[in-house]
Amino acid sequence: MLESLPYPEDTDHHFVVDPAKFDFYAMDCYRIAGEDRLAEMYAREVLRSSTEPDGTERKPMRNAEARITLGVVAARSGDLDQAVSYGRRALSGDRKSLPSLLMCSKELATILRDRYPKEPEAISYLDEVRALSAS
Repeated sequence: MLESLPYPEDTDHHFVVDPAKFDFYAMDCYRIAGEDRLAEMYAREVLRSSTEPDGTERKPMRNAEARITLGVVAARSGDLDQAVSYGRRALSGDRKSLPSLLMCSKELATILRDRYPKEPEAISYLDEVRALSAS
C-alpha cells in the first residue's frame, strides 16, 4: 500500500510515512503477520542501511528491532541458538528506548516460552528480558 503512494513532499508531517523508514515499518508488519521470509528480508535491509561500512551503527534502535525480528524468524524455524543470539545482541546495545525494545522483545520472549519452555538458553534469555523490564 505504501509503495503505491507518491514520494511525500513534507516528511515532517505527522501523517506521512518517511520513505527512509519504510523498510523498518514493513519489517515490523511482516514479523507481526508471520510472514517470516519478508520479515527477514526487510530486517537484513534495515541492518544494512543502518550500519556504516566500518560497523558503526547509525540507527541502533532500528538495528536492535531488526535483530529481534531475525530472532523471531529463527525461533519460528526451530533455531533456538540463533534466536537467542539475535535477542541477546538486540538487548546489549548501549542506546535503548526501553518501551519500544521491550514491546518488540516480548514477541520473541513469548515464542521462546511457548516453544522452548525447558531449554536452558531460552530460560536464560527470558530472565534477561525480565531483568531489563524491571530496570
